[in-house]
Amino acid sequence: MSERNDSTREWKRVLDALEVRLLEGNVNTGDRLPSERTIASRLKVRRESVREALRVLEILSLVSTRPGTRMGSAGILVATPSGGMGALMRLQVAAQGFRVSDVVGTRLLLESAVVMDLADRIDIVDFASLTELLVLMDEPKHSPPEYIALNAKFHMALAEASGNKIVTAVMAGLRHSIEAATHAGADAASDWPATVARLQKEHRDLLDFIAAGDGPSAAALIKRHISSYYDETHVLSSEP
Repeated sequence: MSERNDSTREWKRVLDALEVRLLEGNVNTGDRLPSERTIASRLKVRRESVREALRVLEILSLVSTRPGTRMGSAGILVATPSGGMGALMRLQVAAQGFRVSDVVGTRLLLESAVVMDLADRIDIVDFASLTELLVLMDEPKHSPPEYIALNAKFHMALAEASGNKIVTAVMAGLRHSIEAATHAGADAASDWPATVARLQKEHRDLLDFIAAGDGPSAAALIKRHISSYYDETHVLSSEP
């Protein structure tokens, strides 16, 4: 097993543990989290893994780790899970153990329907916020886990824009399975920066099709966008 896979498992375990604390209300807005050293000791992981998990929570606008706010703490909780984020965290357990092929098939059905609907109702789409998120995703400094967190946030934002609570809840419930497969793909990618560049272009083309009211093209693109990632990284071919 590679060192990268070990590291991915560690930071995911840290992220899961921190999310449980947030979800159960064990910490409130303004509370300071334990120190990185304390978290690492409790979970028996490396401090680097704690730092990566905190960075993901910061990207999701739940925790602040800005210099000057720590005072011996790993960060400050600046928001509690609500709306789509709350559903995302509560329903993720439903997807444990799902086959990747089933997850991909569900994404193809749901997300193609979502973008078709958005193209028919472009007045409900906050294109400025979605574009701002893509600009953030363009930053080359993001590690694969950080980019994947932002990617998940972008796809969740599309589902939430539809206003369909059931679709949003199902997407939320698939979160861990989607991210696990996406991380496996990142590990297998021969040229991760090139993969990110392609994904970003497809994200922008997708928004262009939606803004133009071209639902069929948007649906065809998102199907290709999802399928090609798993094909390119051979994630499905490794499934028993």
